Amino acid sequence: MKKISILLLAITFSMCQQKKSDNNFITQFEKTGGTETPEYIDVISYYKKLSNSYSEISLFEMGKTDSGNPLHIVVFNADGRTQLNSIKDSKKNRLLINNGIHPGESDGIDASMLLLRDIVQNDSLKKSYQNTLIAIIPIYNIGGSLNRNSHTRVNQNGPKEYGFRGNARNYDLNRDFVKQDTKNAASFAEIFHTIDPDVFIDNHVSNGADYQYAISHLFTQHNKLGGALGRFIETQMRPAIESTMLTKKIPITPYVNVWGSTPKEGWPQFYDSPRYSTGYTTLFNTLGLMVETHMLKPYKVRVEQTYELLLSVLDFTEERSVDIKIVRKYAIDEILKKKIYPITFEINSQKEPSVIQFRGYEGEMLDSKVTSGKRLFYNRSKPYTKPVEYFNEYRAKKEIIIPKAYILKQGWYRVLERLQNNQIQYTQFEKDTTFIVETFHLADYKTKTTAYEGHYLHYNTTVKIDSLAVNFLKGDIYIPVNQNGARYLMETLEPEATDSFFNWNFFDTVLQQKEGYSAYVFEDVAAQLLKENSTIKTAFEAKLAVDENFAKNPRAQLNFIYKKSMHYEKAHLLLPIYKAYE
Repeated sequence: MKKISILLLAITFSMCQQKKSDNNFITQFEKTGGTETPEYIDVISYYKKLSNSYSEISLFEMGKTDSGNPLHIVVFNADGRTQLNSIKDSKKNRLLINNGIHPGESDGIDASMLLLRDIVQNDSLKKSYQNTLIAIIPIYNIGGSLNRNSHTRVNQNGPKEYGFRGNARNYDLNRDFVKQDTKNAASFAEIFHTIDPDVFIDNHVSNGADYQYAISHLFTQHNKLGGALGRFIETQMRPAIESTMLTKKIPITPYVNVWGSTPKEGWPQFYDSPRYSTGYTTLFNTLGLMVETHMLKPYKVRVEQTYELLLSVLDFTEERSVDIKIVRKYAIDEILKKKIYPITFEINSQKEPSVIQFRGYEGEMLDSKVTSGKRLFYNRSKPYTKPVEYFNEYRAKKEIIIPKAYILKQGWYRVLERLQNNQIQYTQFEKDTTFIVETFHLADYKTKTTAYEGHYLHYNTTVKIDSLAVNFLKGDIYIPVNQNGARYLMETLEPEATDSFFNWNFFDTVLQQKEGYSAYVFEDVAAQLLKENSTIKTAFEAKLAVDENFAKNPRAQLNFIYKKSMHYEKAHLLLPIYKAYE
């Protein structure tokens, strides 16, 4: 019996060894010498096998996408299997990596596959990251990944085949984080709030200028992030990661935000408003970073350098874990204590720009061989390293006084749905209630004349604010600002904010008058109003005296009187959002 047991043990051990050998997890990227990236189904299959082979890897489905397929997240936890409902409360560092938001930019897809495999197969790496939960979205834009081709990335040097930028409904998902038109974005919000990451990384490939670097970084704009978080990302996190990359002999630079000119002339730091991934994650006090490899560099080099940057961020997160937890913990208190919050920004021209020793190529203007004009040519035989100005200081252009709460009229379901997606806490009035609140009347706004991500965006929005008593009905929505989503509330509900719900057309029905007048009938009413109402008459005569065009336009004159009268509808240009201070 003892011999049989030993034999069975030997057979079992042999089978386990065979299983390990069969699952050596060599990726398509490696098999092809760094020239190919796998298809979507193969990426998910790879992670399923990895999860089945190593208890430190857990694989979850999290919500649907516009393609009909679910999003997946893969989680590394050195302690073994992970429970979804325990991630947010874990005392470990929490790192979320997003890949394939633009599936033609597949560098992060391959780098992440290599990263998790190497960690679980290397005891030293596993020990190094035992205090970190690494969550990875293998491919975010599944619809774009399934739309595979080899020609739409005309400027890009590999891989041989790749996905398409638009998702299943042709949305650019890196413009959809705050408006959430897609199922992808709604599912991302679920993932994001389930994990509540300390650090977020989104992997991309850049377009634009040519230069010597194969990789650049786009940390979220530090002035916009603000406070201790902003200082930490700019003075601690960015320099440390740049330094560790240099020790690996990988030069890295801030994302080169240049279009139609050369980097030698200097450039501004990219302003990542909440439509973008890192702008969105900033709203919940997460330290955000986009990786931007260079489109013209070989695919193998780009993936390898993405891999090294991911390791550098992991190392920094482990080393500075306590500091990261502290700056995140007190971020909301720090914001609310200031009483004032910035909702739009501009380059701070009063501050000297930073100076970067930039490694570029000389740009020349040559006669085009195709058109009758000139073309920009980067001469790689003329590399240079020169000081270049980097404008990375922004200042608040518009600030608001932070209210105690916002009140949203019921019925605006698309807005409420997004508040729910982002775990915003609110209550509903149990009976009709009157409050002294501030109201938003639209004073002016401009609208884009071309479509942008399914919208005709408003911009340069200004509002007229009045303070008055408003009767709210049972069921209207009271949203306190003092919560984890304070930034999210102010940057979506304040109409003048860059990516407000108003600017994204969520309230466009208030822009149209529903009632009007027939001029020939209202003539008599207007005459009586001027006779009986001295306030309207005085305002009318004053405008006639100073506005020549108005004095020549009878229709405008009649409309002026109408809008000053009791007949003009109160709901026109009045947003269904109110601010309460008590």
